[in-house]
Amino acid sequence: MWASDDCLVKTPSRTNMKRSKIDLEFIFRASPEILYKFLVLPECLVRWFCDSVDITGDQFVFEWDGDEENAELVDDIEAERLRFKWEDSEDGEHLEFRMYKSGVTNETILEITDYCDEGEEDLQSDLWASQISKLRKETGG
Repeated sequence: MWASDDCLVKTPSRTNMKRSKIDLEFIFRASPEILYKFLVLPECLVRWFCDSVDITGDQFVFEWDGDEENAELVDDIEAERLRFKWEDSEDGEHLEFRMYKSGVTNETILEITDYCDEGEEDLQSDLWASQISKLRKETGG
């Protein structure tokens, strides 16, 4: 496990020999309600997460550098939790965002669960840290 000023990376757990589950935690000054908007609204997602997004019901089509990735929103509890299932992901894999207020510091905690190829945990963590830096700027911290 390693930590920086604004991110705690929990030790990856192996789901099988080829994929790793990673859990990340980030601290925000923005409320869970504001973070939630930046995770579900197209006009907010393009400001930090992707180049474009098309949403039809629970189906999200994200685009990065001309490549599209399809995801289904499988769990949505407003200002608490979002879970996406990528079209080509392995069984049990998902991308999850959980947000809540810390009872001690009154800051908002954003927890992210994601999966990556075994051996790419640091790369995936660095990618999320970069994306979250953009999200912090957009949400005011």
